[in-house]
Amino acid sequence: MDKKVTSCTAMLVGKNASIDGSTMIARDEDGYNGINPKTFKVFPAKDYTGEHYVSDYNGLEVDMDGKGCRYTATPNGAHQLNDGHGVGRWDEQGINEYNVAMSATETESTNPRVLGHDPLVENGVDEDSMVYLVLPFIKSAREGVQRLGSLIEKYGTGETNGIAFSDKDEVWYLETAGGHQWVAQRIPDDAYAIAPNNMCIQEIDFDDPDNFMYAAGIRDFVEKYHLNPYPDKFNFRKIFATEDEADAYYNTPRTWYGQKLFNPSIEQEPTSQDMPFIRQPEKKIAVEDVEFFLSSHYNQTPYDPMGTYSSGNSDEMKRFRSIALDRNQSSCILQIRNDVPAEYAAIQWINFGFYCYSPYVPFFTNINDTPANYATASETFHPEKSAYWMYKLLQVIVEPRYHEFINEVNAFRDNAQSYGIGRVDNVLENAKGKEGKELTDYLTAENNITAQHVSEAAQKLINSLVHQTLLNSKFQFERGDNL
Repeated sequence: MDKKVTSCTAMLVGKNASIDGSTMIARDEDGYNGINPKTFKVFPAKDYTGEHYVSDYNGLEVDMDGKGCRYTATPNGAHQLNDGHGVGRWDEQGINEYNVAMSATETESTNPRVLGHDPLVENGVDEDSMVYLVLPFIKSAREGVQRLGSLIEKYGTGETNGIAFSDKDEVWYLETAGGHQWVAQRIPDDAYAIAPNNMCIQEIDFDDPDNFMYAAGIRDFVEKYHLNPYPDKFNFRKIFATEDEADAYYNTPRTWYGQKLFNPSIEQEPTSQDMPFIRQPEKKIAVEDVEFFLSSHYNQTPYDPMGTYSSGNSDEMKRFRSIALDRNQSSCILQIRNDVPAEYAAIQWINFGFYCYSPYVPFFTNINDTPANYATASETFHPEKSAYWMYKLLQVIVEPRYHEFINEVNAFRDNAQSYGIGRVDNVLENAKGKEGKELTDYLTAENNITAQHVSEAAQKLINSLVHQTLLNSKFQFERGDNL
């Protein structure tokens, strides 16, 4: 099975690297065709014993067992079956009731030599199934790595992917290679990591189980087939990755830009394939910093496709794959806070549409339902019913008049962010003393209020931009009293 390398950018932040002690894993989910209606759902706890899971994407079959907990997700609207809890749903990103977050996946590539010895498995555990098979059953990020790793070893995978896990203490990144190989690394508490669409993890310490996990037979596999070009160490990226010229214009510039934001004193080339996966930032990282990176387009560099810094050099503007681009669908920051009670410590910041025009909206995840316009996204264009389509409409309006409209758009996004931060503070204050069903009902209702406010502000922005566009038509002629 061949999956086009066209999607997603991820960022992971350890708790001591963040400004407020939160852990954060975040990812842009991009779609190849530019249109992939997204929703925000919450699925209740249930007993999976006896369920025979079949993926309608690739035919994977898994006999499931055990009780699963409640979790949130951002499934595709077009893949919902019956009540949306069908198979092959591409749940993508969410947080479960134990405050464990999972983001799956970051599309990557394995080099042809490795694939010759361990081919991809056509009906293996792929992106569409990973969250459903893992997130309801784990109580820590470490358990998430172990469960997914065991599934990859048993069933194989038809894709090369990177998957992020976090809880209040730990952040982990797992990468698959070939049909059955995988490794995972814990992101140090004082560090962050950037993951574009290429393998990221570097040297593996097999004697450090606190910070590394891996497939049981990976060392024997590499030794048997003589795959390691540097036998004195085990560099996963050098052994398994592609590292070709396509990576140099499609992938590495995104790592370069992220590290330029958080380590501005370090000089690197955008095309370098030796940039480290993990760095200690030169300042503490806030949610707003992650948002800026995930919605950026090489701002204030010659590579900005919007041309704000390029002096009209179109070759530079189009040289690298931007983070914000037409195929943006859904971006989530999964934040687990450490300075509040666990019952309302988990927040899922969601951005639907084109990330540099639309806002990140904070949703508490200890809930029993999601806002109506975030829960709906059919293939039919319905901006009045669907947050996804409302923000896609904003993209259609703004892009042709970017320089004319961007200041108004940025003001809207800043106001939405300030409102969201204030809402989190207000909800936390009023949640004190509530517990159990009362608290869940309260957080569910407050999410609805948040969504409604930001959606109404977005509709006002769209109304303003449409009026301005109509008043500036190229088909104008002189106006008179009787025209």
